[in-house]
Amino acid sequence: MKTIKVLHGVFLCLFINLFGAYGQTSGEGKRNFISFAAAQELHEYFTYTGRNCPLISGHRGGKESGYPENSIEAFANTLKHTPAFFEIDPRLTKDSVIVLMHDASLERTTNGHGKLRDLLWKEAQQLYLKDVNGVLTDFKIPSLEEVIVWSKGKTVVNLDHKDVPMEMTAALVKRLNAFDHVMITVHDPSEASYYLEQHPDFMFSAFIRSEEEFKSYEEAGIPWSQIMAYVGPLSKPENQALYDQLHAKGVLVMISAAPSYDKMDNKAEQFASYRKVFEEGADVLESDYPIEVAKSLEMVSGVE
Repeated sequence: MKTIKVLHGVFLCLFINLFGAYGQTSGEGKRNFISFAAAQELHEYFTYTGRNCPLISGHRGGKESGYPENSIEAFANTLKHTPAFFEIDPRLTKDSVIVLMHDASLERTTNGHGKLRDLLWKEAQQLYLKDVNGVLTDFKIPSLEEVIVWSKGKTVVNLDHKDVPMEMTAALVKRLNAFDHVMITVHDPSEASYYLEQHPDFMFSAFIRSEEEFKSYEEAGIPWSQIMAYVGPLSKPENQALYDQLHAKGVLVMISAAPSYDKMDNKAEQFASYRKVFEEGADVLESDYPIEVAKSLEMVSGVE
């Protein structure tokens, strides 16, 4: 039955991709856009129905040669190949501009040195980003505001929590009125409660990896209609009861392949593992290689 679910989801997504149910249909990459007119549509997109498409999340935008992580260019490249949303990493500069960067230090992903927090925004703008192979590109560090504005009508961005105070994140999303295409990663119900106090339309990617964490969200009264559940890096049979509880609440289940299946050397086994995540009941796969995940699903459908 799980394999049938995956096949149904793959063919449904291909139909949507071809006929534009969620986005535009002309122009390079536009057929893969995910676009919503209101926060309620975003909430509905992440609601479990039993007939959902397999969803792909690009971890930091993806790791492709020539396209640095946490860059608009990486997001745009992924969307040329597949519909996806993106987990991204906001951090602060010395003068409190929110930019995208996973590490606190600059060396791995830029031609800079030291800590991002020691640079002014105008100084950070002088740096160039490196790709996954450490090759310097012509691309610059984007501000979070730039990314939120760019992503409107194209995709959804999921903001991880690094060193940016929650009040700053909430204020920016409110100022840009970006509730239709921004979601927030929260690690416990108190964080979700804070955001909902600032505005009732926030959407969350919530850490719910156990029955205890499930109960904590239930007891806190966080609306299940505004939650996607991150359950861990591995698809495990013992998680089935948790999947069932979340699905009964209309919540999609997400697995992150970044620390697990993405590290496999054998491509065939890796693709099989990607598909198995969906076959075993998860609905969303977050990966450093979102284009590869899409290819693994195309193999199921016979589409090349």
